[in-house]
Formats: sequence, structure tokens, C-alpha cells
Amino acid sequence: TLAAAERVALHRETRVPVRGVRKLTAQAMVTSAFTAPHVTEWVQVDMTRTVKLLGRLRHSPEFAGVRLTPLVMVARALLVAVRRNPGINATWDAETDEIVTKHYVNLGIAAATPRGLLVPVIPDADSLGLRELAQAISVLAKTARDGRTQPAEMAGGTVTITNVGVFGVDGGTPILPPGQSAILAVGQVAARPWVHKGRVQ
Repeated sequence: TLAAAERVALHRETRVPVRGVRKLTAQAMVTSAFTAPHVTEWVQVDMTRTVKLLGRLRHSPEFAGVRLTPLVMVARALLVAVRRNPGINATWDAETDEIVTKHYVNLGIAAATPRGLLVPVIPDADSLGLRELAQAISVLAKTARDGRTQPAEMAGGTVTITNVGVFGVDGGTPILPPGQSAILAVGQVAARPWVHKGRVQ
């Protein structure tokens, strides 16, 4: 019968309504994927000195009680790069045919949460010192994991980092958040042989 067929069909599929933050995120990603040109560049970076610096900072009284991770150092490096290359922090205004360069950095940090991928923003991240940046990233991540990120906290980003290394992969091809010119995907930090000044380390 038709009713029996419908009952069978219900067991073959699960439908999950998408609302609120998840709906806004999905709409933004679809819009970006089809309206902004995407170009990906892959670069391997030697993190040896950075990891050693992290070890020293973690034992410094100045950073007592602060969670320092490779992501914090990458975020700090990106903020320095934006200052030196302001085109990274620009956007295209189609209504006025203008390139708009932002003289501030609202740093988006993509976070995997039970509600899906969210990109909460740290306003004026370029004005923060390393300790304050680390604290802001920790608060942002915890708020996202706890499902307490509000739509307003995901607005106004100018450049974004997504840490795909937490999934044990070396990199990825992320979609630009709408209105941004660059997103940095960070892969896993792993021990590997590295040629340095002609010698294999």
C-alpha cells in the first residue's frame, strides 16, 4: 500500500532541518562558492623554530594560564603578513566599482562544532598582543564548541584562518567567507625530514 511504502521510505532517509546559525553559514558558503573566484596555493613551512618558541613561551611567567598553540602563532604571523600586504585584507565593492582596503583586521577563526562549521570573528585582532590574541582564540573556540556563538559574532570578518590540521590532514581548499579576499588553511604540524642548507635534518 501507499502508506506502507511511505513508512519504508522514511527509514531510508533522515532529514535534518537547517535553521539559525547553520542556515546562515550554509547560505554564505554557497553564495561565496559561486560568486568569488577561488585560487589555492599550497606551501610547506618549517615549524621547528616556532615549536621551540612555543615551548619557551609556555614556561614564561608572562603566559601563565594562557593556552598557547601553533594556531595562535600562525594567527599572529598572518596578522603581520596582512600589515605588510594590505591587499590580503581588501574587498571588492561591486556597487561602486572600488577596491576597499581595510585598515583593521577582524580575524575569523573557523571552528568545527556540533552545529557544523562556524566562523566567529575576533574584532580588531591586529591591535592585540600575543597573550591577548591567545586568550581571544581560546574564548572564541570554547564559545563555538558550547554552541553559544551568535550570528552577530560571525559578522564583519576581513580575513580567516581554518585549522584543518586538527583532522590529521596536510591542507585543504576552503571556501572564502563572503566579502573576504583570503582564507588561510593550516594543516597538521608533523615531524618530517627537512633539507636545511644542503643537509637533511
